[in-house]
Amino acid sequence: MVFRGGEALFFGHNRHVIDPKGRIILPAKYRDELGDKFFITRGLDPCLLVYPETEWKKFEDKIRALPLSTGAKIQRFFFSNTDEASCDKQGRVLVSDFLKKYAKLDKEIVISGVGNRLEIWAAETYDKDIEGGADDADIVAAQMEILGI
Repeated sequence: MVFRGGEALFFGHNRHVIDPKGRIILPAKYRDELGDKFFITRGLDPCLLVYPETEWKKFEDKIRALPLSTGAKIQRFFFSNTDEASCDKQGRVLVSDFLKKYAKLDKEIVISGVGNRLEIWAAETYDKDIEGGADDADIVAAQMEILGI
């Protein structure tokens, strides 16, 4: 993790396991920036998103600003499926059964830094969809070209 203009930038990935009580050890390099309180929600991909409180607040404000006619499903998708969380003294966080089931987290997981957030993936899904997605490079390149990056 590094800082850009006072904001966290998470990057890299780590492999871990979920303990029998459903806890995940968050790497020390991420814990400091996450702070005492952070938010875990489901992602659009089959993974979990972990936001530091400051980043969650920005995300929440944007979603809350949506008109109910167009934003109700988005609000429901995220707000009804988000847990406020913190690490214990050993750096472990308890993930709710609902979120574990959503992301199919069983034993082996991958924690991936993705800019302003972390993603938590089932290792099998990550290996298949992310590391195995060599075809995605062409899609990403085309999108970057459109964005002028």
